[in-house]
Amino acid sequence: MSLATEGLEADRAALLAIFAGLTEADWQAKSGCAGWTVQDVVAHMGALFWVVVDQKRLPNVTGLPTEQAQEVYVAARRVLSAAEVAADYESVSAAALPILASLDGQTFELPLGDLGTYQATLVPTAYNFDHFVHIRMDLFAPRGPLTGPPPPADDLRLAPALDWIAAALPQQSADVFAGLPGSIIFDLTGPGARRINAGHGDPIGEVSLPVVDFVAAITCRASWDTARIGSSSADLTPALLSRLKVF
Repeated sequence: MSLATEGLEADRAALLAIFAGLTEADWQAKSGCAGWTVQDVVAHMGALFWVVVDQKRLPNVTGLPTEQAQEVYVAARRVLSAAEVAADYESVSAAALPILASLDGQTFELPLGDLGTYQATLVPTAYNFDHFVHIRMDLFAPRGPLTGPPPPADDLRLAPALDWIAAALPQQSADVFAGLPGSIIFDLTGPGARRINAGHGDPIGEVSLPVVDFVAAITCRASWDTARIGSSSADLTPALLSRLKVF
């Protein structure tokens, strides 16, 4: 079993445990995703699993950018009750996990629209990333309504999420990197620590910050205030970093 699959199973189990403690008010509370309730976030996560299990179960979103497509999926699933959304997530995620696990080590490329193009083996890490961000940064405080400790932010969950970010960042923020004279090194500390060199050419500088802060900032859920920026180029500023985005 790959680390991505293990991490995804761990976050799935954590999310199912969270469901058991939610009240109806919790399900309908506003999440950290603008315009989405807690129930909407979970409906979105279930819909992503339907993409690999049976996409015909979802509305046709051909030609729509990814983020607009997710809005369509969520809107279509608002006819479901909270209990139905939870049950749907539990069953479709169980069906999707073996499919995602079968992609481990597969090197053929998959074009994913405005998400970019990736070797198939990386697709499961997109689900790790999605779970990590939505659970911890959209469902739980301070951005989300749920109190108490969120699931762990450890190597098991962070390593695959960072694999996705490292592959997605140069593609999803290509316009930003195209305007720079070189690449940016991100020196990430704490659980999941690593160095990510994003962009092209020789590095123009280094940005240092904790991994979780990096994930929050690169998804536009936090500022780059905690980052330490060292650069010989005037191009590398917090304002420029705020234009970077992974989804």
